[in-house]
Amino acid sequence: MKKSKTVASSQVIMTQLVLPVNTNALDTVFGGQVMAWIDIVAAIAAQRHSGSEVVTASIDQLSFVAPIKKGWVANLKASVNFVSRTSMEIGVRVEAENPKTGELFLTTAAYLTFVAVGDDGHPVEVPGLILETDIQKRRFAAAQKRRELRLANR
Repeated sequence: MKKSKTVASSQVIMTQLVLPVNTNALDTVFGGQVMAWIDIVAAIAAQRHSGSEVVTASIDQLSFVAPIKKGWVANLKASVNFVSRTSMEIGVRVEAENPKTGELFLTTAAYLTFVAVGDDGHPVEVPGLILETDIQKRRFAAAQKRRELRLANR
C-alpha cells in the first residue's frame, strides 16, 4: 500500500453560484445539476488522495433535504471517509447559502465510491487513511459498514 495520507490532505470545498441556467420552473436548482457538482467535488477529493485518475463506482444514500434557490450559493464539501485496497468512499455535504442574509443550511448529502485507476484503466492501490479525530474514526467505521452492505448486495 502507498504511504498513508490524512483526511485533511484531500478535503475539497467547491462553491457554485446558482444561475438561471441551473434552475427549473420553480427557480430552484435542478437535482441533476447538484448531482453533477457532487460527482465533481468527490472526484477531486479521490484524485487528491489516490494521486491517480479515478472512476465513480457508486453513489449511495444521496438525499435532497431542501432546495437551493436561484441566486443563492451552493457550498460543497468533500472528504475521504474510508479506503480499501483500490477504492475510496467520499462523503459530500452540500449547504445552501442565502447571500443576502448569510444563512447556511444543509440541502444535500451523499456518499460516493471511487476506484483509482492507472493509465491502462485497471485498478491501482490507494494510500491508507490517517484518522486524526473521533469524527473521522466514526465516519470510517460507518463507511466500512456501508461497503460491507454494498458488497453483500452484489
